[in-house]
Amino acid sequence: MALTELVAKQAVAREKRYMISDGRGLALEVHPNGGKYWVIRYWVSNKERRASAGVYPEVSLKQARDKNYEFRQSLKTGKPIGIDRETFTVVAEEWIEKRMAPKVAESYLRVICLRLSKFIIPHIGHMKLEDLNSSVILQLCRKIEGKGTIETASRVKDIIGQVFNYAIATSRATVNPTLALKGALQSRKVKHFASITEPAKIAILMQKIKNYPFDILRCALKFSALIFCRPGEVRQAEWSEIDWQKKEWRVPREKMKGGKKEETKIKEPHIVPLANQTIEVLNELHKYTGKGKWLFPSARGDGRCMSENAVRVALRSMGITNEEMCPHGFRAMASTSLNNARRADGLHMWSVDAIELQLAHTEKNKVRGAYNRAECLPEREEMMQWYADWLDNLNKEAIN
Repeated sequence: MALTELVAKQAVAREKRYMISDGRGLALEVHPNGGKYWVIRYWVSNKERRASAGVYPEVSLKQARDKNYEFRQSLKTGKPIGIDRETFTVVAEEWIEKRMAPKVAESYLRVICLRLSKFIIPHIGHMKLEDLNSSVILQLCRKIEGKGTIETASRVKDIIGQVFNYAIATSRATVNPTLALKGALQSRKVKHFASITEPAKIAILMQKIKNYPFDILRCALKFSALIFCRPGEVRQAEWSEIDWQKKEWRVPREKMKGGKKEETKIKEPHIVPLANQTIEVLNELHKYTGKGKWLFPSARGDGRCMSENAVRVALRSMGITNEEMCPHGFRAMASTSLNNARRADGLHMWSVDAIELQLAHTEKNKVRGAYNRAECLPEREEMMQWYADWLDNLNKEAIN
């Protein structure tokens, strides 16, 4: 059914953008911020493309139809007008589908899509690439900065820049306007994850974890402390990944930070040696969740893994503030303790490489990285057992 001026005028914004079709490829796209844009949809080699026909009501329904007719006629001649005038939204969606979705973790992809839909598309999504200059992008980023979200403003600029790089690679743009904005935004503040690193305070933390009343979360806290992987890797751990015979947790590479990047050549899983104390935690946990897929399933019983906030909430309920310790802080706690032990007496056999490899910090030197993976496992086994024993001894000393 064809559009009318009344329908176009009365179209209201929704939570997500939507289109009202006028037929013959012309549609009115309504954005969450209330903006209304004429879009011409067409297909090249069975793939949908889009061109802009202007902004409503500046461009009326009749004018949009006239533009659509001219565009359709130009397609027949083999020299389509406006073929290089696709909107930012069209290119961004294609960039997500073709470049980002195949190579980044699902959680990171959600963050990118959220930033696009919340901060970028409502303001510049309707604009043609050639109309998006550095001044327009700077104005958008400054508006975000004005709300106190400096980090977000910088991330938004980065996303826009990546979309333009894709547009250049696909011959739809010749310049990346974000390159001119180097140094124009406020500097990002380096944010360190809150962590407890003093032995006396670690002892108190471990005592609180030991006395935590909820079984599965208590095991999650102990497990996080003993293996110091990233929180997302912990909560997505599966029983099928535990090698009881070798006393290892083999984390699939795609679950890890950067694990889906095209340039990542490491295919084998990340090996986490399991100390005797960690095996004890898993044996206890197996009684509660061993019949399912996840080590730490969602409390809602919906088949998903534990919420990303579950461990954080548990820490807060124990009286540990967000400024003192966060779930990611178990990594800094282990790294600091292990490095301090090395410096203290020099008797421990593990190397800095073993610590970094256990933390799954990427080795930029590929040859050295391959050597580390082959040679450091015995060191890491010893190191993980030493750390588990050290945590136990802290507990005993605190009690005595």
